[in-house]
Amino acid sequence: MRKIKKGDIVARKSYGKDIIFVVKNIITTEKEKIAILKGMVERIEADSKIDDLEIVDKQIINERLETLHHKMNNKIIQNKESRGESEYKIGIVTPNYKNKEKMITGKILHLDGDKKYSQKSYAYYKKLGLNAIVRNIPEYKQPRVVYPLLQMYHPDILVVTGHDGMLKRGTDYHNIYNYRNSRYFIQTVKEARKYDKETNSHLVIFAGACQSYFEAIISAGANFASSPARILIDFLDPLVIAEKIAFTENYKYITIDDIARELRDGKKGVNGIGANGKMIVEP
Repeated sequence: MRKIKKGDIVARKSYGKDIIFVVKNIITTEKEKIAILKGMVERIEADSKIDDLEIVDKQIINERLETLHHKMNNKIIQNKESRGESEYKIGIVTPNYKNKEKMITGKILHLDGDKKYSQKSYAYYKKLGLNAIVRNIPEYKQPRVVYPLLQMYHPDILVVTGHDGMLKRGTDYHNIYNYRNSRYFIQTVKEARKYDKETNSHLVIFAGACQSYFEAIISAGANFASSPARILIDFLDPLVIAEKIAFTENYKYITIDDIARELRDGKKGVNGIGANGKMIVEP
């Protein structure tokens, strides 16, 4: 059997090979080698003994990636058809309405701890014609960079995500150190709210990833967060939240009930206090 190394795509035998991971790093301890893993399709980070890992067949990898690709494309087609869009410029939607209104969508700043997810997210926003800036920032660096990035780009919507996970599943729900990256998401939201208070910009914030400390992220000031049931969230879930806010008129208030059916696991994966839309309609 080939030796597992950084960058390999693997699954955990003890979990029935339910999730496909990329090996992020390998740590050598006195007793054994431990692999740090990040989900290839879900936004989860985990660790595993090397002996519990198995290299995933290329055909299965291609099938999973193809499924994700189709899901993204189908979602884009559905959303564009539901809005009756034919042609658009970035940030400006011009449906064939009789009154010829111009609708300027909300501007998005998306910080993502995963490089490949950053690229996929940018492609998703671009195909929908959304005005989005996506930056690949490791989770631990996000609290340090969010304030200057907000000053630079002046977005209406902030997405803070990447990978997360509980160290001990099913226990210590209110122990911040039982989460791999939730503390960074919480700090980032607090920094963003400092900017928001100074600028009075009414920033809408989504923060979190798989199994994140939902209650603490909401308490820090997020409008929407994951994950109330401490479950995995879909790669598209943060994008769907941002898209819905960006395409909703600024006089309308959006609750999670307006979005839940478009999320993989509804309010179990994402919940929040809601927010006003960020789209401006001009004659």
